[in-house]
Amino acid sequence: MSTKNLLLNEESPPSYQSIYPAEVTVTTGENEIRTTVTHQSVIDPDTETHVYKRRWYVLIVYSLLAFTQGGYWNTWGPIAATSEDAFGWSDADIALLSNWGPISYVLAAFVMSWVVDVKGLRWSCLSTAVMVALGAGVRCITDRPPYVTWTVNIGQFLNGLAGPVAMGVPPALSALWFPVKERTTATALATILNGLGVGVAFSLGPYMVKDRTSNTNSTMRNTSWINMTDDERISQERHDIMMYMYVEAAWAVFILLLILIYFPAKPPKPPTLSASVERMDFKTGAKCLVRNVRFWIICATYGISLGVFNCWQSVLDVILKPHNIDENEAGWLGFYSILAGCVGSVILAKFADVFSRHMKMFLLLLYISGSACFVWFTLLINGTIPDSTYSLYVAIILATLLLNASVPLYYEMACEVTYPVAEGITNFVLTLVNNIGGLVFLLVGMIPHIGTAWANWACLGAIVSCIPVLLLIKENYNRLEVDEIKGEET
Repeated sequence: MSTKNLLLNEESPPSYQSIYPAEVTVTTGENEIRTTVTHQSVIDPDTETHVYKRRWYVLIVYSLLAFTQGGYWNTWGPIAATSEDAFGWSDADIALLSNWGPISYVLAAFVMSWVVDVKGLRWSCLSTAVMVALGAGVRCITDRPPYVTWTVNIGQFLNGLAGPVAMGVPPALSALWFPVKERTTATALATILNGLGVGVAFSLGPYMVKDRTSNTNSTMRNTSWINMTDDERISQERHDIMMYMYVEAAWAVFILLLILIYFPAKPPKPPTLSASVERMDFKTGAKCLVRNVRFWIICATYGISLGVFNCWQSVLDVILKPHNIDENEAGWLGFYSILAGCVGSVILAKFADVFSRHMKMFLLLLYISGSACFVWFTLLINGTIPDSTYSLYVAIILATLLLNASVPLYYEMACEVTYPVAEGITNFVLTLVNNIGGLVFLLVGMIPHIGTAWANWACLGAIVSCIPVLLLIKENYNRLEVDEIKGEET
């Protein structure tokens, strides 16, 4: 017989509500009816909730871990010219080092989402910190080609395995520790630190590893470096790069120790009513995600646009190199851009916490404005309109601010649409699609002699194409409606 969706009113107090789907068998005479029904009542409006001050410590430690993982992923793009000279690498080698992030992410996403949802935040963050520290340590082994190529790629691979937790945990952490009116802001703060790590790498890399490949570099003028022999220059470049590796490895060990000392899996009491509800088990939640069309529309817009845009940023030095913008200037441009994006994320997230049912409107405004800024940048870089460093900075910084500000909104919107599926698997799948988009972009960049002009148009197309899709998204706030049962405001 046909399958129907039923709501069973079991013998439960009327204050409880049923929300879980489960399959049961009902026998009537000689016939058996397999029916999808709602599982036992699980929402109790009288559940005691409490908000702990230690939530900020947990948020800070996790954010530092995400910051570290993001920064180490972006180690090589900002020092591409120096690394290529020191080790005999090409632009394709630099693209591969960045590409290990999405490649490793695809391999580790479902395993790590299972760890988050089943084992909890402590074990997932601890294992992530171990992988980041191991990845940083492997890169310190040697600076001699061809061995350094292997150690650096292994290090990038290990760091990439930590990507799912560094990118996908913020919504789970904010739901577990923060009240309703702080949830999106907490997600934004945890999210932007991963991006801020990428931004710091843009400035820290060129600061620690000087670009000695061009006598016109402003940081190299009036120094004895321009009189070095090739062997002396390469030796100094390798020395600078290894010092950079040692500093990164030491910082990774420090973060690992912080998590070992204190990082609880969850608070003693939930901060909200929705946090007290037991989430679907991993297998059931995965099945629900597969069938949720609205979730996949959100995945498509987030993954295609920001997956391509984030990886475009990671090779900004390579893209700007044909336009006589040196490594140092490209690094500072990337840093300022991502810093602006971090500030924009927090500001917009606070607005989203106050105006909690208007995320679609916010996303549309961000994408339309961000697309306009990227058109401006593309026309500048192609010489269609008069070029200037000032205009270039403004165009990239504004585009990054607007587009990166959308990330926490996507995370929270996905959680609202899929609740009560666990936030871990929801956002791991969301960020998996993001990394697949970036993976395709970076793989194209590895095609020999393809150049860089295509990258700007591809990024612009990925952003603009998502605007009509956003218009089709129908908003749902399932989790928020549960919290409103108790009238939670803080």
